Amino acid sequence: MAMSLAVTDIDGITITRLSERPALIDRVYDIDETWPAFIPHELVGNALLNQVPEDFPEYCVVATDGDRVVARGLSVPFDAGLDGREEMPDQGWSRVLVWAFRDRRRGQPPTAVSALEITVDSAYLGGGLSYPMLAAMREAVREQGHETLLAPVRPTAKHRQPHVPMADYILQLRDDGLPSDPWLRVHVKSGGTIEKVAPASMTVSGSLAQWRQWTDLPFDRDGDVEVPGALVPVRCDLTHDRAVYVEPNVWIRHGAR
Repeated sequence: MAMSLAVTDIDGITITRLSERPALIDRVYDIDETWPAFIPHELVGNALLNQVPEDFPEYCVVATDGDRVVARGLSVPFDAGLDGREEMPDQGWSRVLVWAFRDRRRGQPPTAVSALEITVDSAYLGGGLSYPMLAAMREAVREQGHETLLAPVRPTAKHRQPHVPMADYILQLRDDGLPSDPWLRVHVKSGGTIEKVAPASMTVSGSLAQWRQWTDLPFDRDGDVEVPGALVPVRCDLTHDRAVYVEPNVWIRHGAR
């Protein structure tokens, strides 16, 4: 059943599970996105993320405004009970994405679900669409029989404080006790609980020439380089002609029921 939701400042938005509107599977990336240019070069995501809507449509949601796709929400199931695994691994986003596809290939029944992203078209940012998208993702997870939706969250304002450790950043609160970070605040206001930091949630590595192409920065000195959109500095190594970005995320737990 399609779920039509009244969204602040936006009328006519319809949010559905992709399994209910399979014709939209090939269109979920038809969105004007604001991700930093280096993020698509994360190898795990580059290899697997585009397959998520097709392979896990019952765990994914899409928002449309008429015929226009304006937001997507992607989640994947995995078995957190296998040896060497946990519900909220330190390698966060990348690790659960790999586990999900490995378990699917082996027919392993899932015991947990992790969100991967909610992406809203830039023209629809600021209208409150993230709240019903998150609610729709929780509902999709509940319909699959799970009681919890986990999320390795990428705080949207952390890039403004790249040298602040994530463990300290998540302690920054407003006067009302809610997180200072806007995206963390959405999750907490929606009932989520901040659990812990995923210190190595995704990794982007490349030659110095690649990083110069991705960022238009010189990468001409050893050490930390502040890159627009990066949550922490990128480590540059001239001797070995490489730079590495290891992004921390924040694990949040949502009840799906």
